Amino acid sequence: MLSLQDNTILGQVGPGTMMGDLLRRFWVPFIEASKVEPVASDPVEVELLGEKLIVFTDGEGRYVMFENFCPHRGTPLYYGKNEGDGLRCIYHGWKFDSTGACMEMPSEPARSNFKNKIAAKSYPVREMAGILWAYMGPQEVMPGLPHIEWVGVTPEMRNIVRYNQECNWVQALEGDIDSSHVGFLHRGGLYRDSSISSQDSQLLLYDTSPRWVVETTDYGMMLAAQRTTSDPAHDYWRINQWLMPYVTMIPTDLELRRAHGHMWVPINDVQTQVWCIIWSPTEELTQRERDNVQHGPMPHIATIDPDTGRLRATKANHFLQDRYLQRHTDLLSGIVGVREQDTAVVEGMGALADRTREHLGTSDIPIITMRRRLLRDAKALADGVEPLAASTGEHSGVRSWSALLESDKPFKENPRVSELMAAMA
Repeated sequence: MLSLQDNTILGQVGPGTMMGDLLRRFWVPFIEASKVEPVASDPVEVELLGEKLIVFTDGEGRYVMFENFCPHRGTPLYYGKNEGDGLRCIYHGWKFDSTGACMEMPSEPARSNFKNKIAAKSYPVREMAGILWAYMGPQEVMPGLPHIEWVGVTPEMRNIVRYNQECNWVQALEGDIDSSHVGFLHRGGLYRDSSISSQDSQLLLYDTSPRWVVETTDYGMMLAAQRTTSDPAHDYWRINQWLMPYVTMIPTDLELRRAHGHMWVPINDVQTQVWCIIWSPTEELTQRERDNVQHGPMPHIATIDPDTGRLRATKANHFLQDRYLQRHTDLLSGIVGVREQDTAVVEGMGALADRTREHLGTSDIPIITMRRRLLRDAKALADGVEPLAASTGEHSGVRSWSALLESDKPFKENPRVSELMAAMA
């Protein structure tokens, strides 16, 4: 259970809020690079961390991000004309270069130097792994781009899909940190999901109350869930990673051939961009694997609408829950699609969950630890202490994994753990 004050801090992402200031210390992914023309593009509207923005390319192909309000009278710069060397507002012709500096004010007297005092609010943008990332914090503490394993593989070795979710980003993120729900919410669909083998599915369902080893790290948190198996000599371990603040990595199957993760990016206080990434560290993904993300027997995302960027399964239609499937098959939720299942439960909590009413148990230790880290860093930043995770992106090249480990050895003392961690660092 959280206090009302802490719940409010977690939920607010706009400029000047504690959490909003913390999030602005990190590079934020926000749109596929392919959705912005490479040279002198028309502006594309974006909402990010509660700010209305536009992104476009100038005549030299540089990405430019402005606040979507002309500093003159607040007219949307989305309607502006891209002249290559600058963007001209259609209202009074004010023109801004790629840094935001005002180049021309044709509505003012020629002798006026007013334009030298005016600039459009702008943010740096970089392209990485086919995604555009913005930095919205103070320039003097701007970190390097984060090092994430899937960023470094070729496009043929990864698959990325994005959609929007109608709830606060933290409660959406919490679903990836909560390993204990997998054997319930996703029951009946696990072995059909191409990212989980039938063996892993059986191991998950054998023990539905995992024990936790949670380690706070420079980059965020490592979460190790221990489950008993039918073999008393071995336990089944699933290791999640959380890279502050947006990135989660879901445990691979025992073969360690594929990896899977998400990014949970706040659009505003009550809407979230969800980025779904699968990748291989060593080989190209097959076309079947790519197709199964949205069209397999139990797709990861079953109802995405490419025109709206949202799911067709919504709260209004109860996420297309099929009560017949729920009663007469092993699909516990009656909802088709792993993302649809997760979205149903987190959106059902409300746009911003009231955590003052919760009753948390031992299975919620990772959630409690994650919230405390976010709140601690947000409050420390308000006192002038910069977040460590923002400046250690080069150390976040970790991966999630699964393994059968000898049950008579503590997790940290098991030599297999050291081998796996060293191989994936």
